[in-house]
Amino acid sequence: MLKGLHWRLSLLYGLSSAILLLLAGGGAYLLLNYYFRSSTDLALQSRLVNDLHRLGAPVPSSLAAAEQEWFSTHALPLPAATPRGDGDRDREIGGYDSELASIFELQLSAQGQVLAGPGVTSSPGLAPDPQAAAAALAQGMDWRTTRLADGTRVRLLSYRVSGPDGLAVIQLGRTLSDMDRVLNSFLLGLLGLGAAAAIFVGAASWWLAGRSLAPAHAAWEKQQAFVANASHELRTPLTLVRATAEVAQRGLPPGDTRRDMLGDILIECDHMGRLVEDLLLLSRLDTRSLKLERRPIAAAELLAEVQRQVGRLASEQGVCLDVAEAAGTLLGDPARVRQVLLIVLDNALRHTPAGGHVVLGAAALGRWVQLTVSDTGAGIAPEHLPHLFERFYRADPARGGEGAGLGLAIAWSLTTAQGGQIAIDSQPGQGTQVILRFPAAVHTAVHAAAAG
Repeated sequence: MLKGLHWRLSLLYGLSSAILLLLAGGGAYLLLNYYFRSSTDLALQSRLVNDLHRLGAPVPSSLAAAEQEWFSTHALPLPAATPRGDGDRDREIGGYDSELASIFELQLSAQGQVLAGPGVTSSPGLAPDPQAAAAALAQGMDWRTTRLADGTRVRLLSYRVSGPDGLAVIQLGRTLSDMDRVLNSFLLGLLGLGAAAAIFVGAASWWLAGRSLAPAHAAWEKQQAFVANASHELRTPLTLVRATAEVAQRGLPPGDTRRDMLGDILIECDHMGRLVEDLLLLSRLDTRSLKLERRPIAAAELLAEVQRQVGRLASEQGVCLDVAEAAGTLLGDPARVRQVLLIVLDNALRHTPAGGHVVLGAAALGRWVQLTVSDTGAGIAPEHLPHLFERFYRADPARGGEGAGLGLAIAWSLTTAQGGQIAIDSQPGQGTQVILRFPAAVHTAVHAAAAG
């Protein structure tokens, strides 16, 4: 009974751990990506400031702040005792030229023509990006990430200037291949660690769920043992009380009021006997100790037998019990399938007024054989439908003498124990239809033959 809960709890633990691992790994990946991106942007801006100084062009405050941040994190400052002069800046720049070695520079005219080649001659050049140049001319500055002909990603900075020889735009670019290589390696490492962590977390979740459910499992086992033992122990005194009441009733003359009192005792004994049998059956179903002998059952023969068995009772109540077209061969325990049908029919007859109809039907639907029990009774309110298969639940508690609310719970347990399904469709004032689905014997045999 608790096995499904064990799986769900393990899944909950596993998903929670997986989400935490995903957040941690994803956060680390995003932080590393952000660091590379910001470092690249700062390098491009620092190089641009250097070019603007060389051209004698004004430097915006935003670029000056970016250069200062770059210097504070990447530059190699001069020793403190070294006198500083006009050449100090170039000497400091030389301290981190290696960081800017992968930056390429193109100087363009207003028409997009290249006026100067790459600023770093030892590296391959960039093809000018006309759209970026046009955006820089219109807005003053343009950032974008483009791709070279070989697919390499490039971070591109285009800046509008007024320089000699028709210089209008400076385009600076830095390839992101090294960054992509590091990020891909980091991602592969995260995936490898994630796979190993998933195995560990899965095993730990299963163990932790088992530990958490151990007290509940022990309590459940004790409860089931108590119910089974109590049901067995109650059978004998109930049989003795009923036998004593019958003997006493036969010894009283007709018309004696004590006969009615003893009759009430017999009725309550029968009610208690059915309740004890139901509890014992549910206990066996819960502990999976109920033996089921599944074999092919012809739906037409099953429904005809049930009609003969219940037809007289239906006639006494003024209800017409018919069998519609019945087809298919299902796989199940004949006694238990019949018990499910009798439970459903008992409910249908009790809630169908005189003059009403109850119709049995069966149809083959692929891998299923569907049995239906339809009545023209009062129907069931929508708020009761989700609870009808709960134990001791009664849609009309005022009818205290009509069962203990275990019938549909037993029908559900017996049906699902045989691999079937049960559902109820009802509308107030329009009747109720109970749908039972059992595996088709022919379909099951075909699959078994294919597997063999």
